[in-house]
Amino acid sequence: MKATIDRIEEGIAVLISAEEAPQRMIIPVSLLPPGTKEGDTVTLGIDRDEEATAASKNRVSSLIEKLQKK
Repeated sequence: MKATIDRIEEGIAVLISAEEAPQRMIIPVSLLPPGTKEGDTVTLGIDRDEEATAASKNRVSSLIEKLQKK
């Protein structure tokens, strides 16, 4: 998804998506590439981390087992 940086204030960036029905998004400036400024267009993406999900499930299962043994 592409979005334009509408404004940056106090560590927060307001982005407007370039979709048919534009959406406003607010994200921390720390998530933007270095040097990004108002008016720039950025590409956004979200990836599913299967390894981290599996590790998290294993950790929770282990904790549940420990609690059940008490």
